Amino acid sequence: MRARLLWWLIPPLLLLQAAYGVVAYRKALASADLAYDRTLLASARNISERVSLTPAGVRVDAPYISLDTFEVGMNATMYYRVSGVHGEFVSGYRDLPPYDDSQPRTALYPALVSFYDAQYRGEPVRVAALHQPVMDATGAHGGMALIEVAETVGSRQALTRKILFEVLWGQLILTLAAVLVIWLFTRRALAPLDALRDAVAASQPGTTTPLPLHAAPREALPLVQALNGYMGRLDQALAAQRRFIADAAHQLRTPVTVLRTQAQLAARETDPAELRRIAQSLADSSARMAALADQLLSSARAAHGAAAPATPLDLTALARQVCLELMPAARARGIDLGLEAGGGQWVAGTELLHELLVNLVDNALRHAAQGGTVTVRTLAEDDACVLEVEDDGPGIPEAERDAVLEPFYRGKGAGPGGSGLGLTIVREIATAHGAALQLRDGAGGRGLRVRVAFSPAVGDGVPRG
Repeated sequence: MRARLLWWLIPPLLLLQAAYGVVAYRKALASADLAYDRTLLASARNISERVSLTPAGVRVDAPYISLDTFEVGMNATMYYRVSGVHGEFVSGYRDLPPYDDSQPRTALYPALVSFYDAQYRGEPVRVAALHQPVMDATGAHGGMALIEVAETVGSRQALTRKILFEVLWGQLILTLAAVLVIWLFTRRALAPLDALRDAVAASQPGTTTPLPLHAAPREALPLVQALNGYMGRLDQALAAQRRFIADAAHQLRTPVTVLRTQAQLAARETDPAELRRIAQSLADSSARMAALADQLLSSARAAHGAAAPATPLDLTALARQVCLELMPAARARGIDLGLEAGGGQWVAGTELLHELLVNLVDNALRHAAQGGTVTVRTLAEDDACVLEVEDDGPGIPEAERDAVLEPFYRGKGAGPGGSGLGLTIVREIATAHGAALQLRDGAGGRGLRVRVAFSPAVGDGVPRG
């Protein structure tokens, strides 16, 4: 962030300073040129005061002393030429560059004067050409004499270099001062973020303690709050992971011990009939432990949310698929497994919804009466897509309905088998999908009816009725 701020502040500042320096330099040069041109005009006027018209023509007194005075003060060489009313040479340097009458007269002075650049004796010169009216002895206007004064530009160039140096030096100092101020400002402004970074870096691995809000800068407060929220969720996930590990260790310890005991008995047994009985017990224990491991993994997946992005799913089609999968288990117990479909009910979900429905139907088959019924139904109610699984078993007392949703809790009327994880998995998956889970009495107050209400899916890929 500091580098980005400096990058966005310093280069534009440098460009602005450079642009300002160019403008200031040009204005200073214009002022210097104006001052030197005024000196040239003063020299030309000084000469014009000594110009007179005689019967023999235009005459001029030699102004060498005046020109020497200007040269000493300006550190430049000056030349002049006076031309008569008909352009004839009167005095001065005959070989001065001829007057270019195409040059516009300057509007800065009331005098009829033009300024232009030329070359004389291999040097660049600046020329002021002044048209001076001359009068004869009677006071009549006799015409216009031309006074040209040329000055070498060495002094101007020296002044130009001095101005350039002063402008650049001043701009450099100002720029360095501005860069220093910007750097100090960004360092000062970002100091709270540095402290926040140090606080995060000093945290021990696995620490989820929230960052102090009072020490955070106001601009970073939303970020700190978001980080604290993330660490809160991370703490919950880590707690769930620790709880899962502890629960898995506790629940798997007994089946593993039983398997080891049965294996030891089988190793010592010599009676074939008893050996077959022990082998069958081993197979049953292994199956129960495999089912428990599957449910533990399902519980862990459900607790950490869906693994894939949600997509529109047909709830009725999913219910039909699960009923077909569990039909052999229902027939083995003589249970009538039926589906009441209320049309296509589309919800936003993942593959975990299949696991939710399998756990609900399997739980219902386990607790339904021998030769009883289990009904799976889908229906639409107001703004919800509802899934219900109902059995005619002993049901769950209302006082235990919250407790049975906790891991490994088994109700007082629960039969043999099962791990106490089925409804926990259902609750976790329903929560991950934003669905509402309710445990109700079955028809006629008998059995259990589990109701899961989903929000309808909205978006592309959902058929419209």
